[in-house]
Amino acid sequence: LVSPASVAFRLAELVGKGDFWRSILFSFERILLGFTLALSMGILFAALSSFCRPVREFLQPAVLVMKSTPVASFTILCLIWIPSRNLSVFISFVMVFPVIYTNLLEGILSTDPQLLEMAEIFRLPLVRRIRYIYLSQVMPYFRSACTISIGMCWKSGIAAEVIGMPKGSIGEKLYQAKIYLNTPDLFAWTMVIIVVSRLFERVFLFGMQKLLEKLERM
Repeated sequence: LVSPASVAFRLAELVGKGDFWRSILFSFERILLGFTLALSMGILFAALSSFCRPVREFLQPAVLVMKSTPVASFTILCLIWIPSRNLSVFISFVMVFPVIYTNLLEGILSTDPQLLEMAEIFRLPLVRRIRYIYLSQVMPYFRSACTISIGMCWKSGIAAEVIGMPKGSIGEKLYQAKIYLNTPDLFAWTMVIIVVSRLFERVFLFGMQKLLEKLERM
């Protein structure tokens, strides 16, 4: 093991290199795309499943497979069909989708039936039901799902890059550090992953909170 000072010194060296920032941008773009796809598809299918039982039953086996299959197995299988450059997009999607979907579905199904009955009696339009009933009831589930998913998508996306080794990615840098027993680089890149993941989580949750406040004022 290297000392924290050695890791900090190596990290300072990496920050001054253009290749360092290109690797972060390479991985960030693909992991963000995978997270965005999982988020949008999770919301869509959770809404459909809550109102249509056949859709819920159809998706249940697929979601179970996604939740149970290890990242390494998915990654190795997907390398047959997906180029290594885009592998982290799909792996991030596969790991995040079940979390978003199951949490949102549980939140929608847990909505207070008395509120729904009141909305039915007063013939409240669907848009208002979503805004004033479902949004407030589901939001705690959604926030929890996003908090878990952001860290998960970074871990799974980087793991996919370590296996697929796309050129110019953070995963490639980690693999090279392991091959050459370059412990300072290994710890430095690990710190980078933690910091970027945490910053992304804070920015996303902050933006989501501002959006909710804006909707409440409308």
